[in-house]
Amino acid sequence: MAIKKSELYSSLWASCDELRGSMDASQYKDYVLVLLFMKYVSDKVKKELAEGKTPVIEMPKGKEVSFYDMLKYRGKSDVGDKINKVIGEFAKANSLSGIITEADFNDDAKLGSGKEKVDLLTNLLNIFNRPELDFSKNKAEGDDLLGDAYEYLMRHFATESGKSKGQFYTPSEVSRIMAQIIGIDKSKSQSETLYDPTCGSGSLLLKSADIAPHGITIYGQENDNATRALAVMNMWLHNFADADIRQGNTMADPKFTDDKTGKLKTFDYAVSNPPFSYKNG
Repeated sequence: MAIKKSELYSSLWASCDELRGSMDASQYKDYVLVLLFMKYVSDKVKKELAEGKTPVIEMPKGKEVSFYDMLKYRGKSDVGDKINKVIGEFAKANSLSGIITEADFNDDAKLGSGKEKVDLLTNLLNIFNRPELDFSKNKAEGDDLLGDAYEYLMRHFATESGKSKGQFYTPSEVSRIMAQIIGIDKSKSQSETLYDPTCGSGSLLLKSADIAPHGITIYGQENDNATRALAVMNMWLHNFADADIRQGNTMADPKFTDDKTGKLKTFDYAVSNPPFSYKNG
């Protein structure tokens, strides 16, 4: 049975409340979204194994790489270090080092020290271990609960941090309009390409890809490395793990160029927020 989104959102925001006061609101996402990501991929593998499928996600046997491995260290003095190691092992196995390994769960300056840190991290793990966050059972067919939860948190992170949502998140209503404008609903094959030179957390790319009738191949560039990490996780959460998202200043150092001419590659479709122009040639 599918859960109510309000219950899912409530659990996720409770994790932010745990962090409130220990760090700036703009940093919540560094911790909450990584745990959300780890919980989702762990549940996805658990579900696929239960169905007799071979998981696409790598979970090497004999190593602690799952969210459920973290739970063993609740209440332990080294829980922060163990969370870092579990995430690090998963990242290495799936080429995500530098993407999901940026948040330090053993940082005394942000999370406190001694019992304070142990209690905070234990509470965080307990929140993500709630039944309503068991994505192996509760994710309804055709309903992107996790993607919606991700966007819910992105909206609140922008509000809490005092930043414009447009800095790293394009509201879904705007994304859908822009996707219609570029005509991606008339695309003909998966091999066609979609590009965003200022992709932020990737929400505009994903909303555009949603209406491509035969799928689409995604490319994006983002100057801020932390926001680029959010975009890569967002692609994974929405089943676009093969999306090519690169870090760098698109104007000064475009990453998608023609090897012979050095000019920006030609893509079938392009979107951007804020509106972006690039003279190809």
